[in-house]
This record gives sequence, structure tokens and C-alpha cells, in this order.
Amino acid sequence: MGNNGERALPAWEASWIWGDGPDSPRNAWRCFRRAFVPADVAETASIRIAADSRYVLYVNGKRVGRGPVRSWPFELPYDEYEIGHLLQPGARNVIAALVLHYGISTFQYLRGRGGLLLQLDGVRDAAGRGIATDGAWKTAAHSGYDPNASRISCQLGFQEVLDARAMDERWIAPGYDDGGWEAARVVGPVGTAPWTTLVPRPIPYLTEEPIYPARVEALHAVRPPAWTCVLDVRAAMAPESAEHANNVAFCGLLATHVALERDARLTIGVVDSGRLPVDVSVDGRRLPEDAYAGEHPERYATVELSAGEHFLLFDVTGVSHGHAFHLAMDAGGVPFEVRSPLALAGGSGDGSCGSPFAAIGPFDKRELIDHRPGEPLSTDHPDYARARGAATPEDLAALGGWVRAVDAQLVNLQGVFAANVWKTHDEPRPVPIELQRAALPSPDPAVVPIFDGADSELVIDFGRELSGYVELVLDAPEGAVIDGYGLEYMRDGWRQHTYLVDNTFRYVCRSGRQTFASVVRRGLRYLALTIRGAARPVKLYEVKLLQSNFPVANVGRFRSSDALLNDIWAISRDTTRLCMEDTFVDCPAFEQVFWVGDARNEALVNYYTFGARDIVEHCLKLVPGSAFQTPLFADQVPSGWNSVIPNWTFFWVTACLEYYRFDGGRPFVEQMGPHVRFTLDHYLALRNEQGLLERAGWNLLDWAPFEQPGDGVVTPQNMFLVKALRDAAELGQAAGDGAEAARFRAEADLLAERIDLLLWDDERRAYLDCIRADGTPSATASMQTQIVAYLCDIASGERKRLIERYLIEPPASFVPAGSPFMLFFYYEALAKLGRVDVMIDDIRRHYGFMIENDATSCWEMFPWSGYNKNPKLLTRSHCHAWSAAPGYFLGAHVLGVQGAAPGWTAVRVAPHPSGLAWASGSVPLPQGGRIDVSWRVSDGRKLHLRIEAPASVALTTEAPDGYEMTVETVTY
Repeated sequence: MGNNGERALPAWEASWIWGDGPDSPRNAWRCFRRAFVPADVAETASIRIAADSRYVLYVNGKRVGRGPVRSWPFELPYDEYEIGHLLQPGARNVIAALVLHYGISTFQYLRGRGGLLLQLDGVRDAAGRGIATDGAWKTAAHSGYDPNASRISCQLGFQEVLDARAMDERWIAPGYDDGGWEAARVVGPVGTAPWTTLVPRPIPYLTEEPIYPARVEALHAVRPPAWTCVLDVRAAMAPESAEHANNVAFCGLLATHVALERDARLTIGVVDSGRLPVDVSVDGRRLPEDAYAGEHPERYATVELSAGEHFLLFDVTGVSHGHAFHLAMDAGGVPFEVRSPLALAGGSGDGSCGSPFAAIGPFDKRELIDHRPGEPLSTDHPDYARARGAATPEDLAALGGWVRAVDAQLVNLQGVFAANVWKTHDEPRPVPIELQRAALPSPDPAVVPIFDGADSELVIDFGRELSGYVELVLDAPEGAVIDGYGLEYMRDGWRQHTYLVDNTFRYVCRSGRQTFASVVRRGLRYLALTIRGAARPVKLYEVKLLQSNFPVANVGRFRSSDALLNDIWAISRDTTRLCMEDTFVDCPAFEQVFWVGDARNEALVNYYTFGARDIVEHCLKLVPGSAFQTPLFADQVPSGWNSVIPNWTFFWVTACLEYYRFDGGRPFVEQMGPHVRFTLDHYLALRNEQGLLERAGWNLLDWAPFEQPGDGVVTPQNMFLVKALRDAAELGQAAGDGAEAARFRAEADLLAERIDLLLWDDERRAYLDCIRADGTPSATASMQTQIVAYLCDIASGERKRLIERYLIEPPASFVPAGSPFMLFFYYEALAKLGRVDVMIDDIRRHYGFMIENDATSCWEMFPWSGYNKNPKLLTRSHCHAWSAAPGYFLGAHVLGVQGAAPGWTAVRVAPHPSGLAWASGSVPLPQGGRIDVSWRVSDGRKLHLRIEAPASVALTTEAPDGYEMTVETVTY
């Protein structure tokens, strides 16, 4: 239903409910049910529902929806679904919900407490009672989901490990007997903290479009290492870090014990350390650096060990954001056990918590917040040195209270990611033509072959990047294990593994035909399915992904005489769609995070491809909610990571103005104005005695090797503050606050003068990238800084003419743009300069390189950005909407369609042929409808332009320089 605020709804009768046990358990999967016989069913019967953290709603066994929208806990949206058509009057009905409570903070969620709130409106039972969550509801922990499953990443929640044998799948249906379930515990009424305010859902529901694969890419006979696990080291060292998503620095170690049946060569693999150092000791002997094989982040050490007991020590001193520590071991077929060293030392180990690890320390730890500099981590504690020398379990006893068992919930002994990355046997096999049926929904299944002594891995290519929920329909023997692993990129047999993201799931089958329906969103192009331990072949009837994104149609279009530009525009559009969830997100595979600065560029592309307004407004209004974390506003929201990138806040101010220009609504400006003023005044307070913004913190603009230090005066940052102040002045003017507008303009002019006076380098004839905290100038000169200077109108006269020349002919000594994100600003500068031809050539060069390398969506960065060290690693994320610039610029400057008044009540069409023979396309209008534009060049310099648009839009046109233009206008 989306936003239902326009119609009156019954008062809330429901209470928040949960089960027995902790208020906020880690990785809790809890089932709720309410059976009833309705006396009657109104045509408008609907359910309102909210939950902490995620829910899946079922009515009479049918999945109805999932949510909620990400939000601050103090302003939680509820969803509403019409369900009258699913109810059976006079019969037994059931409403069921699966609630996943994280019990930790992520980059999308602040830790609250477990809770479900649900009310059925328009229905009463035979006794005249309403159906709403209360103590009459039944609840049980879902016994199939492993609560010890590991974090996907620091940004996201938990991996799925589901044993279908452990829970009757019919629990969502009316006929299920819930007599053994407990009564729900009432938490409190509507308004209970932390959900102090409930609001209607502000955006429409996301799509769920079934997408089937293109082909089975590969088949392999594989074997994993003998033992795998995943550790949450951050939580083990800093349990209180569940309350936030900030980095934590700690000084400590982990210990375990290996018992070999006979002499063996034991390989210890740290498959992904989660950015922690790899420092391993065996029986008190620290392994030297040259003992490790493999490229970072995979490190493998093989040691010759005798039969019997061996003590392993891992020094994990470092900084962790919450990424998992993936560990695996293999002894070449020699059996071994991994046990708790505390049990062997006579303490409490396996018996008390089931974990084979002991934590030693932390001897020091620090929560790190980038805008609150603190003391550095200390590694000087004498007990830390003693702990590093431990050689046996008995040595731990001497360390006393520094040693404790690692909680079993922090140790996942089903390391699916490690089993997919490190294979002790990997043999390619030809793909039987019958196996290609796995790519098709068909009554004839694809039969996955069984290999003697090995598991069967098939890699399925969906043909393009996707984001959503994997579903499998299969027939399998009881106990067969299906491991799934989503990848974004493969080439010539090489796979780009999703390090720092455990993009996997494990499904343990019951016997017979069954469906696995994932409830965790993931992004991928390729899905590796590995069948392990199957007593007979597994039959795959259906493999699909429910593509889930913000509901938009392809209203915008672009075609031209250049096929490469057409492909580039298409991947830009598709990237933006994939990164539109309940907010804009940076990337569907790695993070799924609403980064505030990224969203400014994404919103502009959206205006030209889809024309959606409500997602933009929702995103912009979320940002001031971070004021309780910092008055500078956080760079990603809503998030437990209290982090600031000033440019991202400045881009938010600009995005507010651009939304006003697109939407034309004054109430939005009036609502956001105080928040804009609040944060900009706090930034202005950070100016130094020379009048320049100077701060310690994360001062990012681009992934590139130019100086943007964590302290000092960063030039582009100061320049973007000038632009933010000027944009705030325009917002103030739109809200009718002339005095505020004048104040912001004056502050902008003053700061621009100080930049031009103090940050220009006469010798290099360019603006400095920074002045370091010690007062010395940057060693680098970059295109980034000169681009921003031009965009923000800092330079004038000869300096401006120099920078205009640099935009067209960048000096070889200047650091170039390292990411497509920075190219967005470069293209803005070129458009401002009137050199769309240079922009088009640059788009062909940079984005054409992506197309040449099989891109179906836009990359986060380029291989020459300085971020990637492996030459095969072309980018980190293969789908990142901060990079989708051509989706905006080709419509705005090649087609030439630009809004000329707030709300686009007036539109200017000024095409730039830039060497093209023709172009055509459509641009959405903010209040509905579209403008269709086509133009064609003939006789070299004659251009015929055709425009079709609603009569309500005032049209003006402008011919490109040097062209004779005729205009045909059709209105309706």
C-alpha cells in the first residue's frame, strides 16, 4: 500500500511482543503465529506490521511481504498490506511472521530489542475481538536457523545456515499444531522505547521479479579443507561493540588446540582475515613471513607436525570493523580434532560454551570514531608479551583473568566462504547439456552428477548483475548440503572472491521435493552451488533470483548513432535501478548501505532514467536523524557507524536544492532548511584562524593517490563547503528567508576569497591539494582539486583560464580521477565549460573499458585507482551507482533536456551533437509524463530537433554553436 497517511486508520490495539530470554539476542530467528476464525471479513481488511530488525509476513501459508523500511528506531515506519482476499470466512486462518533480530548494530540498523507489532484491521473473531499482537500469540525460536551463523560483513547482518530437517515448514499454515510453542511476552504498547514513534511507510513496496539464469557456466568436482570456521574477533575482544558499528582497536590473541592422529603436514589457512594481521604461532614458535603462501588476503602456512597435541596462537592485535575472520585447516587426509585449550588446561572450555577457542586479553582496546580523535592503542602491557610466548594450554593458566572461552555464538563452525575459496581439490568437468536445465523453470529437472570422493559444484550465470533473494526448488536426499556463494565477476577461470563479504548460504535438505527461499538479500551475477554429502543425485527444478528494487519503470531512454554510448547508458540505468532499495545504496553485493554523498549523484541519474521522487525525499529526510551522533551529520544513515565525511554532508545540501528544483515543493525546503542551517553552522565553527575549514577526520573525495589527509586543510573540502553555502542560500531564498540567504552567500564569498588567497600555488600554477597539519603544502597536485575549483567558482581571471585549459588537457604530473564517482564532477565541469564533446570522448574511454570487460553494471573504481594491487582485480564492486554518470549526462547534455524552473514547469532543450549523427530518447517529468526528444544532423551543420511534451510544460530551445537548427514541437 505504501504511504497510507491520507486515510484514517483504526487506533492501535496491538502491543509489541517477543519471546522469553534476552531482550536483544544475537542473530535470533523467531516465529510468531496467531490462529483465528473470523466472524466476517471486510473487503478492506489489512494488516499493519512493524518489527525489529527484519520480518517476513505470511497469511495462510502465503508470503505477503517483508520489511520494514530501514529507519531510525525513534521514527519506525510500519507497513500495511491488503489481505482480505487471503482470508477464509468461517474457517481457521493463521497469520504468521518470521522475525530476524540482529542483536547488533550494522551500517543499516541501530541495535534496539527484539519485537513484533501487528494488527489486523477490518476483521473480528467470533467473540468480537480484534486480531492484534498480544499475549495470546504463540512464538518459538526457529530451530532450523543456526544462531551461530556468522556476520556477512561489518555493514550487514548474518549469513543464512538453515537445516530444513529441524523445523516443520508448515508452521506458517493453518493446520500446524503450535501447542508446544510458548505464549508471546508482551513488551509494551505502541510508543514503547526504542520505537517511540511509528510512521506510515514513506515509500512504495519493493519489487520481487523472478529472474532465471542465462546458463550453467561451469561444473567442477571439488573438495573443501577438512575444517573451517568463522570468528567474530571484534565481538570476542569487545562484547560491548554490539551497541555500535564503529571500528574497534584491540590488543589480544586467540588460542586453540589441534590433535593429530598421526604425523602430518598441517596447512593453516587464513582465508580472509577481515583486515586483521595474520600472525600465527604453533607450539610457541611464531611463523615467519616467508612461511606463508598465497596472496593477501588469503594466507596459507604449512607446518610439519608430529602426531598428538599442538597449540595454536593467533595474534589478532589490530583494528576491526566487524568483518569476519575466516580460518580453515587441512592435514592432507590425516584426521585431526580442533579443541578448546581451556579444557586441556583444566579450565572451562568446550563444556561451558562449545567453542574451540580461547580469547586472551584484550590488554587494551579503543572504540574509534573518526571525528573524535582519541589515544592510540597501547601494546606495551607486560602480560601481552607473556601471552605471545605461550606454547601450551598450561601456559594460559598463568595468565589468569586475561583468558576466557570465546562464546560459541561468535564461532561459526560451518565456514562456507572458506570452503568455496580454498579447495583442496578442484577439477573442471564438461557441463552436460541436460544440466543446462538448471537455467530454466521446467518439469524436467537438471540432475546434478555425483563425483566419487568429491562434491559437485555448478556455477550458474544469471547473465547480469542482480540483487534480491535466491530461491531453489529441488529434490534431494535427507542430509544433503547445498552451499550457495554469490560472485560478481569471473574471467578465464579466475574468480573475484567477495573478500570482506561472506556472500554465502548453507541449506541442509530434508528428503524429497522442497523449496529453499532465502530471506537475506544478496547481490551477485554468478551463483556457485555446491552439493555436498548427497547419497543420490540432486534434481534442480528451479533456480531463480527474486530481483528486488524500488518500483520504477524505464521511463527514461537514450539511443544514438554510437552503439557504445547506448550500451554505456543502459548499464548506467541498470546500475542505478540495482542500487535503489528502500534507499539509494552504494552497491548490492558488498554493502547495501545508504551513503549520503553517493546518493546525490544517484538521485540525478534517477531523475533522468526513472523520475522517482519519493525515494529521494525519503533519503534526504533520513540524514538529519544522525544529529544525535554528530552535528556534522553522518556519512551513511541510518547506521551504527558514527562517521563523518564532510563532502558527503555538503553533497546532501546540494541534493536538497536539486530535489527542490526537480520537485518544486516549498514545504520540503521549509522542513529541511533548519537542518541545513544547523549542520553548516557547525562546519563554519571549524574554520581556523586563517578562515579555512580544518579538521581531523575522514576527509575523502576520491579513491586516488592525491593528498586528502586525515588532518589539516583539505582544499576540495573547503571548496565544496563554498558550494554548499551558496546552495543553502538558494534554499533559504526559496523558503522566503532572505536574511538567511544573504548570510550564507556572504560566508561563501568570504571562504572563496580565503581559498583563492591561501591555497593557490604560483609555482605549480594550480590549487594545492591540502595544507598538512604541520603547515607544509601537499606534494601532489591533482585534477580532483582543479575540477572542484572550477565547479565551485573559486578561480577568476587568469587562474580560471588556466583551470579551463587543464580540464581539456590535464597536465601529466597531475593525479587523475581514480573513480567514476570523481568523473561525475569532471563531467559537470566540462558541461559548465560547454565541452560536451570532451565529456563524450571521456565516457567512451572510461566506460568503454568496462564494456570491454563484460560489465553489465558500472564499477566502483578503476584498476588504475591505486586501490587494487592484483592486476586481475579490475574493481572492488562491479555494481556501484555512484558511478552511473552517463545515465544523467547523456540525457541532460546530449539530448539536452534540462529543467528551467522548480518542478520542471519550464524545460530547456539544448542538444550537443558532439560528433553524433542522431540521438533520441525520453526524460521523465517530476509530476508524471515525459518529454520525448529526437534530433538528427544533416548536411554537416543542420540539426532537426523534434520535441513531444505535455502542453503544461513551457519549452525553450537553444541551438548548439555553429549549427542551424529547426524545431518541431508536438504538445498534448
